[in-house]
Amino acid sequence: MEDKGLHSLWMIYGLALVIHTDFAHGDLSYSIPEEIKRGSVIGNIAKDLGLGVGRLSSRNARVDAEGNRKMYCDLNLATGDLIAAERIDRDSLCGKKASCVIKVDLVLENPLELQRVTLHIQDVNDNSPQFKADSIEMEIHESADKGTRFSIEEAHDADIGQNFVHKYDLQKNDNFVLVVDNNKVELVLENRLDREKQQDMNLLLTALDGGSPQRSGTVVIHVTVLDVNDNDPVFSQALYQANLPENSPLGTVIVTVSATDADEGIHGEVTYDFGHVSNDDEKIFSIDQKSGEIRLIGAIDYEETSNYELRLKAKDGLGLTSYCKVIIDITDVNDNSPRIFLKSLNNPLPEDVSPGTEVGIINVQDRDSENNGKVQCSIQQNVPFKLVPSIKNYYSLVTTNQLDRETTSDYNITISATDDGYPPLSASKVIHFSIADVNDNAPVFEEHEYNAYVTENNQQGSRLCAVAARDPDWRQNGTVVYSLLTGQVSDSPVSSYLSINGDTGVIHAVRSFDYEQYRSFKVQVMARDNGSPPLSSNVTVSVFITDVNDNTPQILYPAPEGKSFMTELVPRSAQGGSLMSKVIAVDADSGQNAWLSYHIIKPTDPGLFAIGLHSGEIRTLRDISDSDNMKQNLFVVVKDNGQPALSSTCTMHLLIFDHLAEVPELKDIAHEENSSRLTSHLVIALVSVSTFFLTFIIIIVGLRFCRRRKPRLLFDGAVAIPSSYLPPNYADVDATGTLRSAYNYDAYLTTGSRTSDFKFVTSYNDNTLPADQTLRKTSLDCIEGFEDADVSPKVGPSHSKHTHV
Repeated sequence: MEDKGLHSLWMIYGLALVIHTDFAHGDLSYSIPEEIKRGSVIGNIAKDLGLGVGRLSSRNARVDAEGNRKMYCDLNLATGDLIAAERIDRDSLCGKKASCVIKVDLVLENPLELQRVTLHIQDVNDNSPQFKADSIEMEIHESADKGTRFSIEEAHDADIGQNFVHKYDLQKNDNFVLVVDNNKVELVLENRLDREKQQDMNLLLTALDGGSPQRSGTVVIHVTVLDVNDNDPVFSQALYQANLPENSPLGTVIVTVSATDADEGIHGEVTYDFGHVSNDDEKIFSIDQKSGEIRLIGAIDYEETSNYELRLKAKDGLGLTSYCKVIIDITDVNDNSPRIFLKSLNNPLPEDVSPGTEVGIINVQDRDSENNGKVQCSIQQNVPFKLVPSIKNYYSLVTTNQLDRETTSDYNITISATDDGYPPLSASKVIHFSIADVNDNAPVFEEHEYNAYVTENNQQGSRLCAVAARDPDWRQNGTVVYSLLTGQVSDSPVSSYLSINGDTGVIHAVRSFDYEQYRSFKVQVMARDNGSPPLSSNVTVSVFITDVNDNTPQILYPAPEGKSFMTELVPRSAQGGSLMSKVIAVDADSGQNAWLSYHIIKPTDPGLFAIGLHSGEIRTLRDISDSDNMKQNLFVVVKDNGQPALSSTCTMHLLIFDHLAEVPELKDIAHEENSSRLTSHLVIALVSVSTFFLTFIIIIVGLRFCRRRKPRLLFDGAVAIPSSYLPPNYADVDATGTLRSAYNYDAYLTTGSRTSDFKFVTSYNDNTLPADQTLRKTSLDCIEGFEDADVSPKVGPSHSKHTHV
């Protein structure tokens, strides 16, 4: 029956819950009955705050309680309902306090907001009145006068207000009536006792509360009729008060109570004991029955209970009693260190977060009171973070500077909290931050410019060089991919010359290079990371092609046999050291590969002619004598200086003559070259015999003429080569020894000029014609000079204009 009534009462309070929900100073307040079932709805936070249900989730709404206090309620984010999470017993929470209040915090983030939620716990008649014992022993002298009052310890009811003890009923009897005045319960002797008629009696006393349904408790009063004991013990004070620090050691004497009895003997012996106290209080305090000292025997905590109220009883030897009250106030001591709670944290933190961004929420609590509970919070390290005080004991952790993961990839932040107590207590908490990478660094090449050297005639796919770029970013933001930028090399795309490994940066040749075609070129290489968006940088790679001795010397003069037949005319009067002719050759290679040297092998007369090792000039070693063969053939080898050396050969035909008229046609000479050696000797012998006489006369005339004036027919020059014999793109470079300049030449006619391709010349020495009188001759002039020379050969030298080769 009582359970059904309790359920009905709970329904009534549930209706009152909605009615009494109100707002005070921006806070939420709800009234709920105690012993509400877990999961019961207390109120709708979303509706009362005017927020949508979705806003609660997005703002990370939560219910928070200070310290280690129980979370009596929780928040359903799906519905916005505030629901009961724990059993709420008002009697154990608030005792006899008229108002029982539980306060919790509703925390909202983004932005940070704190709402105080107050729960008013309404009493429910869930406790029956109780007496301390099942029976009360009383000894009353039969001499007690009519109207004598005997105090009865009142019943205890954990409920308050209407649910507390409302009235007492005494079982009907002949001797006693019950008087209740201001909750003081007394038995009044209505009719005198007569021990001889009745030595003892049992009276049933019932205590009733005012709740609905009504609850009750009973006690049996056993009265023993004695002889006279007419004085009750009397306490020196009706109320004792004491202050006790919460860190007091066990065994501390809190207060000493004292009571006296005017009776003598056994009637005046007083003993002390607790009246009606809770079982928890009996575990904390003890009383000496003889001395009345109240001692501390259990742990006390100001943060749990700030005061205690004890009821003490003094009893004389024959059972007369009196009562007093002891109030013990617990004083706070700074015995609780601050506690740091991390409520919210953005981790990992992007490195591009702007200064002043809130990245975490810190809550600091101290269970002590007043100054002992005031806490100062700070960060002592030199880190780009700071604490900004927010509401109550909340702090926002914000950034102060721009972060850079490449400099510092993570932070361990130590937050220190110190209270204002004496001595102060402190606590610390380490918060670890990981910095997330952002693609904010472009790849950087290790060198400003790269040079690659490759030998010509290289194999396709050969490795030229490797470029390397570094990106300090992480993972794909720091992964570098290489590529060649689009461009042209000699009107061809770069990709037809080079290729690059996108992962390693190694550059390979796509084709075989020719130094004689191009000696160097430049390309652009791009290094790009895989970030989003990707970043890149470029570098120039210069490719230098080195020469290989892969070109044989090319002889420009004399022309190769088969194309034309050329013969140099050498006057028999030429003296030793005279320049007869010159072999001209070039080499398409460069450097030492193009350094040419000239050698004569298999000459007709070994001691007659020599060739300049590097100039190619053919000079007489001695004066030409009459015994020297008229036809001289020089087999010349031209070598370069490469490794291995390459060479070319040519044959130089020299014809020694006395008079140009005696020079046979070149075709005949060519025919004779093809005849046998015996036929050549016979022809020479016949010519010699036929001309012996004429030669003798000429020699005599010549000797006489030389006495007057000896002509200086020294061949100090070289052959004038028409420009058509010079291949294109060849430069006359002294360093290579390929061509030499600064020679002045005079044109001479040759035998068989009608069939020869070249006109043969001698040069003036410095004594013959000064250099400042030398005229420059165009290629057209040279051609005209040669055409005039074909008209008829002359015995003496025919001078023409000078030209430079």
